[in-house]
Amino acid sequence: MAKNNIKTIYILFKKELMSYFNSPIAYVFIGVFLVVGNWLFFKWFFLFGQATMRSYFTILPWIFLFLSPAITMRLWAEEKRTGTIEFLLTLPVSDWQVVLAKFFGSLAFVLICLLLTLSLPITVSFLGNLDWGPVVGGYIGALLLAGAYLALGLFISSLTKNQIIAFILSLMACFFAFIIGENFVLASAPLFMVPIMKFLGLGSHFYNIARGVIDTKDIIYYLSIIFLFLYLNTKVIKERAWK
Repeated sequence: MAKNNIKTIYILFKKELMSYFNSPIAYVFIGVFLVVGNWLFFKWFFLFGQATMRSYFTILPWIFLFLSPAITMRLWAEEKRTGTIEFLLTLPVSDWQVVLAKFFGSLAFVLICLLLTLSLPITVSFLGNLDWGPVVGGYIGALLLAGAYLALGLFISSLTKNQIIAFILSLMACFFAFIIGENFVLASAPLFMVPIMKFLGLGSHFYNIARGVIDTKDIIYYLSIIFLFLYLNTKVIKERAWK
């Protein structure tokens, strides 16, 4: 049974992943992601003159803040707008299988984007003595952060038929979830709320991992956030909220 479930998820996952590359939009996303990220990184890299990737992993969450909602806005909204959602849900597949396939398809697309940036640390390592610990931590943190963004965006996409609304709401939700634990927000928060807000913020956990300190509590936090919004996504599908 488990083997059949995994096989079904893999088939749906492959369909979702290939749907990105069947359209020029995917290549536009990848191009914009690489150009913006590389330009911002090298702008600060040559200014500071240090062999470090710290500035790249500082700006990466903000790039993902726009990229992730753009990826997820169509995953459910487009299916509902075109009516293909009805056909999909009549297939002999469970809600969890469909949700996981869409999530892993979008996560794999982000992973491809990240793999294409590996030329950055390789180039930096030739220019100076690069510490690879924070680099590995930065990429692990970036993938986990992207997973949280995507799970949240996927859930919001299931609530509307309009892709633009899905994008805007996902952008606002991801932005709020990221900055809630940032220092400039905590500075004006009540003292008793500071530890709670710092724990809830996506950003604080990302920067912990990006420093090269891979703590299990940060991993568990991201996996819990991902599971929560994927679970909520299945509940929306089960209740058929769009009808």
